[in-house]
Amino acid sequence: MSPHAHIADAIKAPDLIRLERNLYVARFETMKVYSTLAAVQGLLDSGRIGPEATLIDSSSGIYAYALALACHKFGLKCHIVGSKTVDRTLMLQLRILGATVEQVEPQPTLKLDQSLRVARIRELLAADPNLHWMQQYHDDIHYDGYAPVAAQIVAGLDCAPLSVVGGVGSGCSTGGLARALRAAEPGVQLIGVQPFGSMTFGCQHLEDPGIIIAGIGSSIPFRNVRHALYDQVHWVSFDYGLSGAVALLREHAVFAGLSSGCCYLVARREARRDPQRNVVFLAADTGHRYVEGVFAEYERALDPDALAPVAIESLQQLQLPWSAMAWGRADFDPARFEPVASGCVAPATAEPALAH
Repeated sequence: MSPHAHIADAIKAPDLIRLERNLYVARFETMKVYSTLAAVQGLLDSGRIGPEATLIDSSSGIYAYALALACHKFGLKCHIVGSKTVDRTLMLQLRILGATVEQVEPQPTLKLDQSLRVARIRELLAADPNLHWMQQYHDDIHYDGYAPVAAQIVAGLDCAPLSVVGGVGSGCSTGGLARALRAAEPGVQLIGVQPFGSMTFGCQHLEDPGIIIAGIGSSIPFRNVRHALYDQVHWVSFDYGLSGAVALLREHAVFAGLSSGCCYLVARREARRDPQRNVVFLAADTGHRYVEGVFAEYERALDPDALAPVAIESLQQLQLPWSAMAWGRADFDPARFEPVASGCVAPATAEPALAH
């Protein structure tokens, strides 16, 4: 076994685990390390940043950790603008890794929080033009790091048709995987998972009474989300995500986060509905950040076999706790509040109809 040169290289790749006959999880320790390493390496190689650069971005979760690791590996400085929700464990790791962290004041909504963080970054850039804003939500350089993950998935599975399920978030993980996988097989299906309250696929009007699962949704536009890559979209509530996370641990001993619980519910249903298709879902991080908010509440978790989505045909029909829509690789027009077909539509045979 060859030693890794840095811990980031050791943890960047997922473990591919078979859960059922045609159901797999790509389980990351922290998902965004692979793409962040590739992005920073690309910036250095192209000369867009120099060896004395300070990289800055907005994050309160796994991207902050990934960027701090990448800066540690390449000897760069790192500055994170986060919210007050950054947990103590992550904060300590960031600071010991050498990152500087500032937190904006608590806001009543996620939209205000995200907007305030972006405004603060603009202030910092105006004061110091030598800072480089990574823009995880907007710079498509973050897509590049998922090509090796796609190759690992292909190498680990047989030749059955493939569906990939993942939280949308910034759009880079699911989008990067789909782009790489479809270069060889255009029929690969991409199923995006969203929380209620996220504007990315038009659900900002319907708030989750639990919490908005911020890591897979957004309250401000993300340019890295390419709506026309997605074949289906599922909106999953906090309570159902909790139930999925607990079930994933109970049934398969996989300790993963809240978004992973949402993806597990969607993926296990898809795998059972179409036994001839392999289904892989992304588990973006471990469950440690969710011990108190999710796993300590395991006794109220619902039986996943009793949970099913409501199939909808328009965004006006969205309803808690779980809605699903055949998106059909369509662009998104917010003014019309419904998907608009683009020139990149999956073949009808590659898109099974959603069942109630």
